[in-house]
Amino acid sequence: MNRKNRVPLIIIGILFALAMLVVIPVDKGVLGQKGLRLGLDLQGGIHLVYEADLSQVEPGEESGIIDGVIDVLTNRINPLGVTEPVIQKLGENRIAVQLPGLNMTDKEKERLSRTAILEFGELAADEEEAKWENELGRWKPAAADIDGTEVVLSSAFFRENTYVAQDNLGRIQLVFQWNKEGSKLSQIITTRLLNKRLGIFEGGDTLRSGEDDRPIAPVVSNVITDSGVITGLSIEEAMTLSKQLNAGRIPVPLIPVYEQKVSPILGADFVDMSFKAGIIGLILVMVFMMIYYRVPGALASAALLFYAASVLAIFKLIPVTLTLAGIGGFILSVGMAVDANVLIFERMKEELRLGRPLASAIETGFSRAWPAIRDSNITTFIVCGILYWLGSSIIASAPVMGFATTLAIGVAVSMFSAVVVTRTFLRAFAGTRLAQKSSLFRVYSGKEHD
Repeated sequence: MNRKNRVPLIIIGILFALAMLVVIPVDKGVLGQKGLRLGLDLQGGIHLVYEADLSQVEPGEESGIIDGVIDVLTNRINPLGVTEPVIQKLGENRIAVQLPGLNMTDKEKERLSRTAILEFGELAADEEEAKWENELGRWKPAAADIDGTEVVLSSAFFRENTYVAQDNLGRIQLVFQWNKEGSKLSQIITTRLLNKRLGIFEGGDTLRSGEDDRPIAPVVSNVITDSGVITGLSIEEAMTLSKQLNAGRIPVPLIPVYEQKVSPILGADFVDMSFKAGIIGLILVMVFMMIYYRVPGALASAALLFYAASVLAIFKLIPVTLTLAGIGGFILSVGMAVDANVLIFERMKEELRLGRPLASAIETGFSRAWPAIRDSNITTFIVCGILYWLGSSIIASAPVMGFATTLAIGVAVSMFSAVVVTRTFLRAFAGTRLAQKSSLFRVYSGKEHD
């Protein structure tokens, strides 16, 4: 084996090893410490019902408001690490939310339905009513008079472009910008609170530092008009807050009215059966490939193992929520991975029948099979895009979206596996002495030649 073929093999080996570390974690410190995320039909989840307060909404605008709330809820759910939620309108003013998994905290449930994620406060005088209280004192909402109306300063006035950064000392910062009204509010309030504390609260709770659990209440050192930063958060909290702040503002208050745990439709037994069926199917495909195509089949089987490990690793890292439909998309992509290898090997056999050397037959076989592989996969990607669009916008079906997602990922990796990995293995094999033995290939020319 020459050096030209050795380098790609090493790269493929490293990628396979990394994928296996994700799929089968050695300990809790490895990237893949969390298992595959399962959907409602496989592991159950949480069923929440919220009621929207439409008392301040103009008549005739209720439906548009509810649609807007559903969009914001969908965007807010993703930063919680939950994918493929089921969000539906119930009646005129209720929204049902079903989330896979049972590990959503009370804080996350409350944050999900909150109109504004963060609120700002100032210390209240003894005779004033306080909304929050912590070790720094009693706090009331920080507000200012705008055109004759008292308006409370909150993240409702953030532009949807917050991000997480680090200062020169390496401290985590949540950077935000005010919109036009928020800039005016902030200027009035921070002018009034110069050299005083401005408290930051998350709903009914004090926002606390991720390092020492102290309340986040910085002293206002200058007037803030356009933008600001929040420090003291952990990187995880800052990232989650940033994503949820960018998800948008819920236009009306949501009141939780119902919560129930949802039992899995299929359950753990089905997951085990699916896993066993997948292993058996993979083995049978590999055996068939090795019997019918011999050495190329064995090398394609090795590439198929690389494919399976890579796809499962991607599913865990994104993460992808696996429903029954998603598992179907993954299994279908396995068949497409084998189909690409079959096209390539049949082209190779034709070249070998014409008397071409093995190395030349490999290159010619791949180049002639590539247009068919490319076109078939492009059409599959187009179908996946249409299915995802239908599932997200028209029929609002999470299983349809899951099927499209897993199939698209599987097809992309299978194309790489067949065209790059299998080709690299064949090139490496062509440079060995075993490649001179025709019995290791299955080539027909009227009769079988071994």
